[in-house]
Amino acid sequence: MKIKLWLPIVGLIFLLPFISDAQNSKSTGQWSAAKANACYAKYPWLNGSDFIPSTAINQLEMWQADTFDPKTIDRELGYAEGIGFNAMRVFLHSMAWQQDPKGFKQRVSQYLAIADKHHIKTLFVFFDDCWNPTAKNGKQPEPKTGIHNSGWLQDPGNRLNNAGEIPLLQKYVTDILTTFKHDKRILLWDLYNEPGNSGKGNKSLDLLSKIFTWGRAVNPDQPLSAGLWDWGLEKLNAFQIKHSDVVTYHDYEDPDKHERVVQILKAFGRPIICTEYMARLRNSTFENTMPMLKREHVAAINWGLVSGKTNTIYAWDQPMPGGEEPKLWFHDVFRKDGTVYKTEEVSLIKKLNNKE
Repeated sequence: MKIKLWLPIVGLIFLLPFISDAQNSKSTGQWSAAKANACYAKYPWLNGSDFIPSTAINQLEMWQADTFDPKTIDRELGYAEGIGFNAMRVFLHSMAWQQDPKGFKQRVSQYLAIADKHHIKTLFVFFDDCWNPTAKNGKQPEPKTGIHNSGWLQDPGNRLNNAGEIPLLQKYVTDILTTFKHDKRILLWDLYNEPGNSGKGNKSLDLLSKIFTWGRAVNPDQPLSAGLWDWGLEKLNAFQIKHSDVVTYHDYEDPDKHERVVQILKAFGRPIICTEYMARLRNSTFENTMPMLKREHVAAINWGLVSGKTNTIYAWDQPMPGGEEPKLWFHDVFRKDGTVYKTEEVSLIKKLNNKE
């Protein structure tokens, strides 16, 4: 969700001990590369976007009972299906579960039914270190004019300082994984988005390690992962590689640098999913990156489907206080009415998905 850095060749040094480590799965519970590859061999080339309905500013507005919007979800996943997208990455939020565990799981089931109707698999995200550290249940704030992701929420954010929060988080993760551990509509559990972001650094390692432990205790049919995103966080990166069944990562750079990252990550011999890319102002576009990802057999999940309350047509670091539409959208593919932002982009996506 923020600026990502290219992995220089020397950055591979700290990862080398984990390549072809036959004992690793015994010590960490990580799937073997063979098991992970067999799991993904049954799928076509996976591509899609990070998804939140245009009517939601953040994860709570998406999942709380009063604002859960299946009609919009159905319509907008229909847009995705129409261009051949077959995978969506979707963020959960522990506070929506704590407020109403049974209802929350029912809404997750309802979402999965809608996605399945549109032939879309789902990657669910549990925790997140990006953007606002304080969350409140109930009515969510209105978007701040012209500001990227002004209402997005960390999870658990500041609540991690509360006594008793860790047992609640463990109960949440265990309940969700246990409920959906055999659900074939779920492609992957993305346990922690950008651990260490918002200046947290290695402080996030404790929660990251706990959620992998909780996940392995449930042992779902779906793989577990946590994506690489900042190559300077060496301790976190080493842990993520050593424990993830599938290699996931973010890269918003130009295609030459991005392809070098892919070539390095291939050394682990596991399926690779790019769970965030495509920031037009940073020369990460559908036209220059998506064909490369398909050629390299990397699943391609771009940030943003429909322009809405998240304001992700605006750049991370370039607010537009007047709220005018930027000449070049940062993220997103569709307007709310289903018209496309750039016809040539959608034509390419459809062509790559054999929809034309």
